[in-house]
Amino acid sequence: MAKIFDADATLQRLRNRYRMVIMNDDTYEEVVTLRLSRLSVYITLCTIFVLLVGLTVALLVFTPLRYYVPGYGSGSERRELITLKMQVDSLQQEMKYRDKYFENIQNVLKGNTTAIITDTTLLTIPKEDKTED
Repeated sequence: MAKIFDADATLQRLRNRYRMVIMNDDTYEEVVTLRLSRLSVYITLCTIFVLLVGLTVALLVFTPLRYYVPGYGSGSERRELITLKMQVDSLQQEMKYRDKYFENIQNVLKGNTTAIITDTTLLTIPKEDKTED
């Protein structure tokens, strides 16, 4: 049979008090006595975990250690990377234009003028000023 989960019993087990005694093995003298419950142990361990994670994140975010994390670079490196990416993009565009130009020249030299597609969207036609004299 399946056991039914009883929230009251579980909460009562979490609140039960236990005594932890640390004794000197030679003299049987009590060195430390602690009264604990499972709930207090869970809360303490969770608090310690959250504090350690918070301190680690703060250490990485607010100190120069962040530069040792893979994928995280300095501001100047990031600006240089953006500049290089823009240059590569413009060079790729120029390569496309050059390849299209050479392809058109080859088609003209072969006498295949029907394959030439004129794209007028690339033309910049200056507008005429209508000034009356």
